[in-house]
Amino acid sequence: MINLRQIEVFYAIMRAGSITEAARVLNVTQPAVSAALKQLEARLRMKLFDRAGGRLQPTPEAKALLPDVAEIFGRLGAVERFSANLAGGVRGVLSIAASQPLCDGFVAKAVATFITKHPEVKVSLISLATPMVLDRVANREADLGICYEPIVSPAVQVSEIGRFQIGCILPARHPLAKKKAIRVHDLAAYPIVTYLPQTLLRPYIDRAFSDKSAAPRLSVGTSTSATAIMLTQHGAGVAVVETGLFSARPVPGLVMRPLEPRIELKAVLLRPRQGTGSKVLDQFTAHLRATFP
Repeated sequence: MINLRQIEVFYAIMRAGSITEAARVLNVTQPAVSAALKQLEARLRMKLFDRAGGRLQPTPEAKALLPDVAEIFGRLGAVERFSANLAGGVRGVLSIAASQPLCDGFVAKAVATFITKHPEVKVSLISLATPMVLDRVANREADLGICYEPIVSPAVQVSEIGRFQIGCILPARHPLAKKKAIRVHDLAAYPIVTYLPQTLLRPYIDRAFSDKSAAPRLSVGTSTSATAIMLTQHGAGVAVVETGLFSARPVPGLVMRPLEPRIELKAVLLRPRQGTGSKVLDQFTAHLRATFP
């Protein structure tokens, strides 16, 4: 018969997009994931994934199964959180999903300062890509989600929580550090560290560098703001990234300067549209809003 582990493997592959990433999420080996998938396909007597260009592509049958499977895990998450509330006199449990770089910046700061005042509250904080943050909240596997726009889903409530912009992170002794603001053409003589083309925030960078006559030289591409800032700290170039992480977690020896023309990013808070609130959830949400600049 179909067992929950096989369904869990299927769900992980659908959300992660690959067997390798699903194995990492489930903390098991790739062969174990492949074996469970084969067992499930044999039991269902249908193929769930096709391999195209080295990547797994879900079949129409897999896509049809996904909503029911997501509902199962949404309910399991709700049971787990409810059980945690009952165990050992715990008076509050929060499950939070946030995208990079917000998770490592103001969200982590808000969680840390909140639990110092509310030590009875237990918090689960996980960093995920924006589509997976949306997925967790929509399926009620997370009480809150924090990410950058755009977010379009009827399953979640979306509200603005803060605004940041694309800016430049550079050494304090860099020639451009003397400027109050840096224009795109000022960067032409220097190597640039920014996001990879496939990342969610890269279109904002491309928009800033749309003038080909003054386009800077992109030297290193990376997937996160934290890595870009670390590369800059070690001399790889000027990091052109969102400013939220550096605002929350400055790095000694580096400074931040706004980029002109200004490109603004809107950080948003996600809550399940059909979810139920709680006192601790409302308290943390208010604290989170107060923590964001």
